Formats: sequence, structure tokens, C-alpha cells
Amino acid sequence: MITDAALADFRAVAGPQGLIEDQDLIAPWLSDWRDKFHGKAVAMLVPRSTEQVSAMMKVAQKHNVPLVPQGGNTSMVGGATPPADGSALILSLRAMNRIRSLDTAGNLAVCEAGVILSTLHDAAAAAGRRFPLSLGAKGSATVGGLVSTNAGGTQVLRHGTMRALVEGIEAVLPDGTIHDGIAALKKDNRGYDLKQLLIGAEGTLGIVTAASLRLVPGIADRCVAWVGVADPEKALALLRRLEAGLGPIVEGFEVLENNTVEFVLAAVPGTRRPIETRAPWQALIEIDLDDAADGPSAHERMEAALADAFEAGLVLDAAIAANETQADAFWKIRETAPEGERSQGPALQFDISVPIADMPRFMVEVAQACEARFAGTTAGSFGHLGDGNVHFHLRAPMAGGVESARAWIAAHGEDATHFVNDAVVAAGGSISAEHGIGQMKVDEFERLSGPAKLGAVHAIKRAFDPHGLLNPGKLVPLAPAN
Repeated sequence: MITDAALADFRAVAGPQGLIEDQDLIAPWLSDWRDKFHGKAVAMLVPRSTEQVSAMMKVAQKHNVPLVPQGGNTSMVGGATPPADGSALILSLRAMNRIRSLDTAGNLAVCEAGVILSTLHDAAAAAGRRFPLSLGAKGSATVGGLVSTNAGGTQVLRHGTMRALVEGIEAVLPDGTIHDGIAALKKDNRGYDLKQLLIGAEGTLGIVTAASLRLVPGIADRCVAWVGVADPEKALALLRRLEAGLGPIVEGFEVLENNTVEFVLAAVPGTRRPIETRAPWQALIEIDLDDAADGPSAHERMEAALADAFEAGLVLDAAIAANETQADAFWKIRETAPEGERSQGPALQFDISVPIADMPRFMVEVAQACEARFAGTTAGSFGHLGDGNVHFHLRAPMAGGVESARAWIAAHGEDATHFVNDAVVAAGGSISAEHGIGQMKVDEFERLSGPAKLGAVHAIKRAFDPHGLLNPGKLVPLAPAN
């Protein structure tokens, strides 16, 4: 396991505050966000510079010690939890939290891996810019983790995932060398693109220490609306009509089944029903103007667009936020949807994507198929309809209480997971749209990936990390050859 000699060498390069061995201080970082995975670590490394990360990685190579890179520890798939056998150390990037530069002329921010997303939002806003990616964990998720998981969130419809927002990356590779790719180059054809390999690699190929991130102009005017629709088909038709009429200013389009809305209203204090009609499905829409100097306001544009949608028979009811407080209240319902779902008891949770045109049918038909196949269960979904990604929940039967529901998942969870994921693959989709593979989906990733995909994944992992020292047990189904 991890020897005293290895710890002494780590201590020498980490300095007095860079190696934490107090188990009380380490304990909060040994479990994942959902409290499904629990690990052990005799120590936690806390570097404060890229050079320190490099030195720590070289010690890890010398003593064959695996490292688990960790940012805000907000992974939904156990992607930053150390192994349960205590064979690895945590490498926390949280102390590397400087925004090195924020260039308003170039619309670029260079951030270290430990910068918290909400901190970047605030810094960009103070400079009249914004970083156009947001998610529920923005108060704890870090830049390094967002890059390493190719995070998505609620603004992908207009601005794309992290892969579209990262202009450059600095990273420490498994041999301890530093990849200096932080420069934001629009054109760079010098062979393989290490930036794109490291984005979404979940810390298995290198340790992201900093990133150059694309900024966009601050919002000059925005409008948020809550709309009731009959079904997901109508929701998608509404989105397409809005896009045709309003153009690229449609920034957010989230869809929720009414059951999920009701769960939130019952479980989350301070939430209120946005519309009187309890429509079967409901959509949250946001349009943003970068320049409000000319033309109709965002509110006027939303009002005209929804009036047109009413006439087309796409909308059952709608409410337009009258002010920022009400707009934030609408968004709170969407952002606390996971909390509302958790209040219903144990469930199997899926982060899936299928081709956008097929998503409405998938949401309805697969939910019905699950409920028919697994007696007593209920199923539903919510999420980013516009980019073909929803969070699908199969709730365990609650007739016998919480413990009975947990027992049902233990007995039937694997079968149900296969059933849902098989439906996803049959629809040409992905079993991980934005959360990654982590350790939770490794077996399914292996089961459902073709030989070309798996062969390439293994080959890349072996080429970068032949001893398997970076984030063991995550993403890559099998350990690389030693």
C-alpha cells in the first residue's frame, strides 16, 4: 500500500500545509455528492501551484501511488471518490483558486482549477462579461472539475458544453511533465489536440491545473417565462417555433413533467406554482439580449412569441416573469428538481441523451414501458430538451416504505438499469449526457460500448498512464496493463 517512505517524499514536496493526514479533515471528501460511494485515503495532497502538482505526480510515479484529482467533489457518478481500499491519495485542487487574468477585450478568463464557478460568474459580471455555463452546483463546482467532465448545464442550447467554452488548457500529465496549452489559439494544427483529449477525461489522462475560458457579453436584458404544454412533442414544437421567430437569443429551454413540479412545490420551501393550470408538462424558457439599445425589449419579444404559440395551439397556459425576483423563482423550481425527486424516496437516476427529434417520444414511451415492466414503480424525466439531454428517474415502489424501496433497488436495480440503458442505446443515444462515467457507470459503459470505442479508450489510457495512477476505477472499464 502507501509506504512511510512515499508519504515522506510527498511531505517534502508538499510543504507543511500541502499534505493533510488528519482523518477528521479528510473525512468530508471521502464520499460522493449523492453519498452513494465511500472511499478511504491516508492523506490528502493540497498543491498551491502547477509546479507542486508536477512534483507530487513525480513522487506518485516513483512510489506507484495512485492519485484521485478532486475539485468541488460534486460528481454525480462517484468520479472524484477515492477507492474503498485506501490505495490512493486525494489530490485536492481547491487551493489553486486564482483567476490569473480576465481580458474583456479578448473575452477570455484564465482560471486555475480550483476556481469555483460562482466566483467566476461574479468576476465576469463585475467586468461586464459572463461565463455562459451554469448548473445547480455552481456554488461548489470548480473549473478543473467542469473541464474534466465536459460539464453541460442549462445554457448548452445557445453556448454549448465546456468543450465549446475552453480555449486552452494547462495540465500535468501522468509522468509529471507540464502541458502548457493555456494559450487561446483559434487555429492550431500541431498534431493531436491534447486539449480535447483532456476535456471530459475525468482526470484519468492528466490533472487539469488551469484553463482559458471563453466569455461573452453581459446580459443587457432578459425575460423568463413558465409555460404549460400538453406533452413533450408540443414542447419541442414550441422550442422550434421560438427559435424560428426569435433566433439565437433563446438561451434556456427546460422541460419538466408536472409530477416533478409538484414534488418541488411540496418539498422546497419558498417555491410557488408559476401557472394556475396544472399542465401535464411544463417548460421554463429564457431569452437574453446582449444589446438592448435597439428594438423591442426581451419581455415584448417573449410576449409576442408566446401569443403566436397560443394561436398555434402549442401552449395551454403561460406566465412571464414580471421582474428578476420572479425570474429567479421560476429558475429555482428547475434547479431544485433533483431535490424534489429525492423527496419521493429511493430511485434509479439516469443522465441520458438521444437525438433531439426522438426525445419527446422516448420520455413518454420509456416511462410507460418501465412502469409496465416493474410493478409499483413510477417514472418521469426533466431537463434540457433543446439539446436532447434529460434526467430520467425510475422511482422504486414506496408501498412498503423507504427500506422496502431500497431493498427493491438492491434486488431489481441492475435489471432496471439495463432495461433503461438498452432503450437509450436502441434510440441511438448515450448513457451519459453530461455527468460522465465515473465509477457508477463503468460496467454499463463496458457492456454497451462497441469494440472500436473500448479499444480506443484503453489504448489512450495506456499511452498516457501505463501504470494506472490517475483516478483509478473511473471511466476506463478495466485497469491498463502494467
